[in-house]
Amino acid sequence: MKVYTYRVIVEPDENNTFHAFVPALPGCHTWGETFDEARRNVRDAIDAYLRSLKSDGESIPEDNGVEILETVTAPK
Repeated sequence: MKVYTYRVIVEPDENNTFHAFVPALPGCHTWGETFDEARRNVRDAIDAYLRSLKSDGESIPEDNGVEILETVTAPK
């Protein structure tokens, strides 16, 4: 069995909950009341997404992206 690693983005949203998504898997989104719940839920979402791809005979994409954080100072 092949192991896949995906970047997951978790962001707070306007409802004081957390939105999680996987850039390499279009449409793979979920949420949680807490950060940890969103992390658990996104693992389930990834699992369901990959199972769906496999059952449809489609290939499983790999995440070849790079995550970079930049810190900048806003102009005065």
